[in-house]
Amino acid sequence: MQIIPAIDIIDGKCVRLTEGDYSQKKIYNEHPLEVAKEFEGAGLQRLHLVDLDGAKAGAVKNWKVLETITSKTSLIIDFGGGIKQQEDVKIVLNSGAAFATVGSIAVKDETKFVSWLQQFGADKFLLGADVKNEKIAVGGWLETTDIWIYDFIEKYINHGVQQIFCTDVSKDGRLEGPSTELYKNILQKFPQLHFIASGGVSSMKDLDELAEIGCNGAIVGKAIYEGRVTLNELKKFS
Repeated sequence: MQIIPAIDIIDGKCVRLTEGDYSQKKIYNEHPLEVAKEFEGAGLQRLHLVDLDGAKAGAVKNWKVLETITSKTSLIIDFGGGIKQQEDVKIVLNSGAAFATVGSIAVKDETKFVSWLQQFGADKFLLGADVKNEKIAVGGWLETTDIWIYDFIEKYINHGVQQIFCTDVSKDGRLEGPSTELYKNILQKFPQLHFIASGGVSSMKDLDELAEIGCNGAIVGKAIYEGRVTLNELKKFS
């Protein structure tokens, strides 16, 4: 299982939110590149970069941060937040991201997203599914839909999407452990999927459990910044 550390960006700085709430913001480092280099130094190979300004504005904002990190590290980066138009996808991929990370657009505008998959290649996208009680949530989790997570995944696997990460929104940023049962169900239904767990990781025990049930990757954010897991401990996964 691959550990994918997360860097969330507001105003070019590395921050973390709790439950997606912008008022519950904590700045960890003014320089995301320093953080990315620490991850690389620990042997981690991937990075989950989230443009929170972009997510709020509905258009990519912090692509300069992406450009800086891709030019000064060899990390494989997925970049998301505010990718709403074809132009955003181009900016992200041209700025060095290996994957454009999309979520709500795949829920709200299937036609548009499928056209991107055809135009840029399905292998250029990391699809994120926010889930509450096995139903898809969108808009920074403010609204839940009646779309069942399994139907959602199946639909986009059929469109060629290969990598999906899933966040249980009730767990994210709370350090209360991941939704192992949900992930187990997803992996049983879609054994061929490159599946990445996200949200709630609070300890090495959580990561061991995710590896055990067959997750291909785990996105880890707050647990690293709060010192619940150390970069040294994470070396066992690299």
